[in-house]
Amino acid sequence: MALHPVVQSVTARIIARSKPSRGAYLAHLDAARIQGVQRGALSCTNLAHGFAAFPANDKLALKEVKKPSVAIVSSYNDMLSAHQPFERFPQIIKQAVRDVGAVAQFAGGVPAMCDGVTQGQPGMELSLFSRDAIAMATAVALSHNMFDAAVYLGVCDKIVPGLLIGALHFGHLPAVFVPAGPMTTGLSNSDKAKVRQLYAQGKATREELLEGEAKSYHGAGTCTFYGTANSNQMLMEVMGLHLPGAAFITPNTPLRDALTAAAGQRAAQITAQSDQYLPVGHVVDEKCIVNAIVGLLTTGGSTNHTLHLVAIAKAAGIVIDWDDFNELSAVVPLLTRIYPNGEADVNHFHAAGGTGFVIRELLDAGYLHDDVTTILGRGLRAHCAEPFLGESEGKPGVVWRDAPLESGDDAVLRKADAPFAPDGGMILVKGNLGRAVMKVSAVKEKHRTVEAPAIVFNSQEAFMAAYKAGQLDRDFVAVLRFQGPRANGMPELHALTPALANLQDAGRHVALVTDGRMSGASGKVPAAIHVSPEILAGGPLGRVRDGDIIRLCASTGTLEALVPAEVWNARPQATADLSPNGIGMGRELFSMFRHHVSAAEEGATTFALPSPIPTTVGLHDIDPVGNTMPGSDEDFSMKKEA
Repeated sequence: MALHPVVQSVTARIIARSKPSRGAYLAHLDAARIQGVQRGALSCTNLAHGFAAFPANDKLALKEVKKPSVAIVSSYNDMLSAHQPFERFPQIIKQAVRDVGAVAQFAGGVPAMCDGVTQGQPGMELSLFSRDAIAMATAVALSHNMFDAAVYLGVCDKIVPGLLIGALHFGHLPAVFVPAGPMTTGLSNSDKAKVRQLYAQGKATREELLEGEAKSYHGAGTCTFYGTANSNQMLMEVMGLHLPGAAFITPNTPLRDALTAAAGQRAAQITAQSDQYLPVGHVVDEKCIVNAIVGLLTTGGSTNHTLHLVAIAKAAGIVIDWDDFNELSAVVPLLTRIYPNGEADVNHFHAAGGTGFVIRELLDAGYLHDDVTTILGRGLRAHCAEPFLGESEGKPGVVWRDAPLESGDDAVLRKADAPFAPDGGMILVKGNLGRAVMKVSAVKEKHRTVEAPAIVFNSQEAFMAAYKAGQLDRDFVAVLRFQGPRANGMPELHALTPALANLQDAGRHVALVTDGRMSGASGKVPAAIHVSPEILAGGPLGRVRDGDIIRLCASTGTLEALVPAEVWNARPQATADLSPNGIGMGRELFSMFRHHVSAAEEGATTFALPSPIPTTVGLHDIDPVGNTMPGSDEDFSMKKEA
């Protein structure tokens, strides 16, 4: 099937737009690579420090400076269900890597916080910025220059994007991402949502609410709804950074362990010492990023990735924006219904056919680029598969079979010629209030346009106080401002969802407009989120006053305050005392992020696009050989083919 013309045109535009920064990035990547193993650049003192505590056989291999060394970078902690399984993974990986003649070392850990725990709490204001902190921690782990490849253990919201951003800053190293998998299915997502709405109405006790939540989040693994964590895993599959079908295998099972071992071995097999060298900086190119956007849209994934994918692309010298998402969303069909865009969870999705089914359908229909490089060293078609336990090269391990040709449940997963919707359901809305993202894949058609008076709030606490006082039983658009990255770190605002859903269910026409986030749990209430620019960057949201008529329309892409232009332009910006946002729960340590963060549409990042390397300075002045690869993706492809 020929590539869809919109996918083709958006890709071409991104390639042209990114040419200067992508070229600079590839030059950085090439300059970081040396002849032989990376630790060959270290002095004897450096190297001795790097293996001092290692077992004798591993130490000997490292001392010889011949066999590759694989870094393990992990987000393990045992409080968070999604990351608790990683406790066992390093030992599995180390032995598996030894079995193929290499060495694996635990290079470092990165923080992993959970938005589910911090929701509505001051700690949520560290959440978005934790992504860049994770990228920095990844860089610290790899800064010892001991490694020839890396495996990255991560699952949830900011963790995988942070790990990948960090990995791309060491783009000369191959990277294999290793998930923990989802927890088994517990209380259904719809029943969980009902309990939350009843609690918001005062019709359920805290004990009943906690019991419902505990039945939903009940064991090791990711939450089973299709939020940012599971969107991350889908993207790693579509980007070719996972072994095929690895995303949704539950933890603490023989298949999960076998996939973990195979991932470590694959990392050892694709180093520069092999004939399959696959540096992550070449794997993640413009076509790979377009594939990621398409994969997100076709599955109704998290709006957080309108930030994270922009930041990931930026780390690789690639420039994308919300127009790219919007144009692709208009043509990419919706192939899944996973909560909150349906009743099923990710375990049901996996059983119905999973990621391999989705990738094959999109390739066959012309929505994905097959001519990309993945960690398998082949095109994306190789990832249209699902894993099983079996015999691999005469030993017990993982074998792959073609993804099923038919969906196991067409209420959850459909073919591209019979989608749930003809579009991806993620829309760019814009007007005199700025530019914002709106996810409508779970919003009924009758709710996709709201025109109602504004009620302005400066905090979600103020909104909830008004709701509990019975002041919101009417048609309105909640304008929740000072929630952007500069103001308070751009927290997620899920605490508002049950209240807004109750009002909508009662027949009120309601919507939310905010410079904050709703993300992977965005549901049935229309919401224009990530409004950019935010007030502290000169954005117009600060001009809204109570009673202004706001028009939010997904059909026309409109986000307007219906106020005469002369009145609107003459209004001063609203102000607020934001000093409490920088105090307590460690927020003082994150002030540098608030002061230097880019706009939401630019990824809300604190790092810049790559710039050319000064001609007078090399990254490896200590390396007398200076053996680097040619400086382009095209040259890399030709080298591989040769």
